[in-house]
Amino acid sequence: MANNKIDIFIGDITTLDTDAIVNAANSSLLGGGGVDGAIHRAGGSEILQACKAIRDTEYPNGLATGEAVITTAGRLKANYVIHTVGPIYGNDADPKQSLSACYRNSLLLADSYKCTSIAFPAISTGIYGYPKKEAAEIAYVTVAEVLEKCRYIRNVVFVFHKVEDSLYLKSLLK
Repeated sequence: MANNKIDIFIGDITTLDTDAIVNAANSSLLGGGGVDGAIHRAGGSEILQACKAIRDTEYPNGLATGEAVITTAGRLKANYVIHTVGPIYGNDADPKQSLSACYRNSLLLADSYKCTSIAFPAISTGIYGYPKKEAAEIAYVTVAEVLEKCRYIRNVVFVFHKVEDSLYLKSLLK
């Protein structure tokens, strides 16, 4: 990770000027609450139309947990939105593996599009109930490992709404 940088940002993921931002989507890809709703609202109808096209062709039954797809970012500063479905804690047979897959597949997809920067929300820690400390550890370990294999990505930003939500990850970055 010598040439790579991992940062923390407190604020709104939709305002970031990274090549890609990750959407903690639901399996329908058609918008929802939390980060998903914020990205769809800020990015506009282009994102929804791209998601509908993906549902019509590749994923008629919805996107599976841990998988990732890429769309336009619409009116956002980012170039792309990568949609990934995190595990619902307590309902997933292997939530650690599923959450790790979200970060891994999103990074690899961004790298395949030659993105140099990507921003992640705290996937599954909202309404999906994943414990924040455990989720932070999985996110950090997965990103650090996968980043070593990426050809293009040099900057990863973890985005949190509140400072206290970032403390677990911040302790790992020291």
